[in-house]
Amino acid sequence: MKWLEQLTAPENLLALLGVIVTLGGLSYERLIPGRKRIGYRVQMDTLIDDSTQDGPVHQRLRMLENTPDLAGASLVLLRIENDGFRSLDADDYITAPATNHRGLTATFPNRIVRDVAVTEPSHPDLLRHLPQHGTPENPGLVCEGNEISLPRVPLNKGDHFKLLVLLTGAGTDKPPHVGGRIKEGRIRNNEKFRRPSNRVLGLIGSLLALLILQPFGTQLLRDDPLPRGCAEGKLTIVGSTAFKPVTQDVGAAYQGDCRGAQVTVEAQGSGRGTKTLIDAGEAAQGGFPAYLAFSDGPDGDGNPKLKEHLVALSVFSMVVNKDVRVTDLSLEDLRGLYSGRITNWNQLPDGPDLPVRLVSRDAKSGTRGVFENRVLGGNEISRTSDNCRSPKFAKDHVIRCELDSTGEVLKTVASTPGAIGYAELHSAQESARKGALHLVALEGRKPSVDAVRERTYSFWEPEYAYTYTAPPPNSLTSKFLDYLAGDTGRNLVEKHGHLPCSAAENQRACQLAVGGR
Repeated sequence: MKWLEQLTAPENLLALLGVIVTLGGLSYERLIPGRKRIGYRVQMDTLIDDSTQDGPVHQRLRMLENTPDLAGASLVLLRIENDGFRSLDADDYITAPATNHRGLTATFPNRIVRDVAVTEPSHPDLLRHLPQHGTPENPGLVCEGNEISLPRVPLNKGDHFKLLVLLTGAGTDKPPHVGGRIKEGRIRNNEKFRRPSNRVLGLIGSLLALLILQPFGTQLLRDDPLPRGCAEGKLTIVGSTAFKPVTQDVGAAYQGDCRGAQVTVEAQGSGRGTKTLIDAGEAAQGGFPAYLAFSDGPDGDGNPKLKEHLVALSVFSMVVNKDVRVTDLSLEDLRGLYSGRITNWNQLPDGPDLPVRLVSRDAKSGTRGVFENRVLGGNEISRTSDNCRSPKFAKDHVIRCELDSTGEVLKTVASTPGAIGYAELHSAQESARKGALHLVALEGRKPSVDAVRERTYSFWEPEYAYTYTAPPPNSLTSKFLDYLAGDTGRNLVEKHGHLPCSAAENQRACQLAVGGR
């Protein structure tokens, strides 16, 4: 059968594989497990009184007979639903401190919101989270101008509710939209996904065209352009070990979204990273090196070729071995420990009878620079130990060692009685869950992103990415920085306990941080 032979020809199998991959990609958006997503769609947007407009006059509703100020009124029915594969808790909404109650914002361009009612909730308990007459703890639905602020409503998979909104104004030509941000997910307009059958028919037509025009179809598949925001090539990321988990995850995500990109992370400390970047730039002899260096705090030795890109605010924490029962340290006590004035924990209240062992980073570490600048207010004392347990010379009464990475510090503090060290917050929390060490508050304040945003905690620093000269617009380096500032990058930065400066709710904190450095 000739048609069967034609169908099973290598070129046509390749075409069929392309269609299957395309169908899989479309299904992935809907079926990806673990993705959090809120969808919305406008089910009605109709003018109910156009008596102020030219042309035929519609009959006024009886509810408007005694309300002449509602001329030009319209009704909108807006459906909001959790159409992802995971439930949403109140904490999954990303909000600014000033609007902590707000989860979503429904906007109606060029119109004024006059009233709103919640209709058709998937279960009655949703109404408890959406009161029309709220309290200071739960303001409920807040109407102001052309916006409705919705509280952070927990939504199980498949939960939904509708908003029936009464508006005035001449903005019916511009559709309403819903905005906001959720962790590890997004908000989308489901209007774009209401007619899958058309796409399926189009894909079938494409398959037939590829089967008939196999040489051209095969060539098209070979020349398939890169997705928007992608670039091919190799990029090496160096620098901060504290920010390494972020760069590894973002690099893996970028490679997954952009074929032909290879992102390698070789974190070796902030100072060494910028030195590697400078060396690569000088070796390029006028070309652009495919290197990106991350640094905890500003670095670069004043080299005018280095271009600074503010990425995030990173939070750090003091950590101690589980046998050290101290949970809070004043700055005075901490400086006493790192100056050698306090050499045994029993010199502090509730401290055990254990020698203090200072587990530090080397001089090229950005994390150490943050610790010295923001906490100690001066340099650490010299290294006195090679094994972090005993002094190198008998005359040394302080035990202080230096290690190359955040991971080594946490591992050593966990395994060394009496040890104290410092590390990036998320990595420290991950290690603390294993039970061999715990985090220490400073001046009564526990480390957290909220404490940094409110400027009540002192151990933090802006995280910078450095390039050697400005990256070309279409280079992999430029596209990667854009990706890092986009939705996927922001979510991964937040997942690892940092404040992404590209997020609107963090921009003021980031500006103040840079202005005060």
